[in-house]
Order: sequence, then structure tokens, then C-alpha cells
Amino acid sequence: MTTVRSKSFTYEVVVDEDGRISAEDEDSFVDVGEEWTADHLLLAAVVRCSIASLAFHARRGDVHHRAHGRASGTVTKPDGEERYRFVEIAVEIDVELDPAPDGEALTELLAKAERDCFVGSSLKTKPTYRWRVNG
Repeated sequence: MTTVRSKSFTYEVVVDEDGRISAEDEDSFVDVGEEWTADHLLLAAVVRCSIASLAFHARRGDVHHRAHGRASGTVTKPDGEERYRFVEIAVEIDVELDPAPDGEALTELLAKAERDCFVGSSLKTKPTYRWRVNG
């Protein structure tokens, strides 16, 4: 019997005493400003991850892409629960695809992008997506 080992990815961030963040390299800090709460960073992570997932699948299909997006979310304490959490996350992504897949191929590409965003799939509340393709 052969054991198949899944890939594993490890990430590290550092937050210094001034709230600046660094990814992997402690010598390269970014000041995101006080207006950037952890909630905002999580929403930004869902957008970036969704676009990265789309990029991965688009490249595999020899489709060139450009994308940008936004996300909004609602945090509250759901009935019967003791803790606040995101109860709604809406992601909107505008993407230009060349050549643009048609019909079922486009639907499949966008579904893979949503499915393979590991940030979104790691959340208890799954994001809802709205894709605007080629205008």
C-alpha cells in the first residue's frame, strides 16, 4: 500500500510593537496603518487568495488574466453562539481573460478559483462570489 503525502505550505508573519507587518523576512516591514484591522486584513486575504487561485487555473488553461477585487463582511454574534465572527463575506472580482473561455469552461474556471482559495475555504462562513468577466 502506497501512502500519498499531501503538499504542505508553511507561512510566517511578524507583527512588531508598532503594528507593522512582515511576511517571512523580518527586515522588510510594511506599515498598514491603524485603519487596517485584522478584519480588513482577513477580507483582503480572501480577495488576494481568490485572485491567486484564479491565476493558477487560468495559467493552466493558457488564459491570460488581469484581476482586481473587493470584499465586504459582517461580523456579529449569531443567535445561540457566544462569540462574534464573520457571518457574511461577499467577494466581487473583476477579471479580464484572454482568450475568454466560453460557457461551461468559464463556469468551471471560476468554480475552481473559488474552491481552491484556501483562505476562503478555511473560514466557517464561506464567501459568496460575484465575478465580472471582461466587463
